[in-house]
Amino acid sequence: MPENSLVLEAFEIIGDELAIRWKNGEESYIRLEALRRNCPCAICAGETDLLGQKYGGSPNLSAKSFALRSCSLVGSYGLQPVWADGHSTGIYSYQLLQKLGEGTV
Repeated sequence: MPENSLVLEAFEIIGDELAIRWKNGEESYIRLEALRRNCPCAICAGETDLLGQKYGGSPNLSAKSFALRSCSLVGSYGLQPVWADGHSTGIYSYQLLQKLGEGTV
């Protein structure tokens, strides 16, 4: 699916997966554990300063870390989950969600 065709039509939390239906009719299913382990925020993924030092990237995860309370749209480019442990700073682009659904991340 080319990046420019990524338009989210609907999403739903079903058991331990996030189900996404794209406007082109394709569907993605992402296990919640994989979604959380691939959180793109600075706390989870880390960030690198100008000198190459990496900060963050080692969150303390518990069973609550993999329970999704809700998820909301961010503009027309991403989703922002709210996890049961209170974490909510990750914004997942549609491209990242597609890759997670394909298992290519």
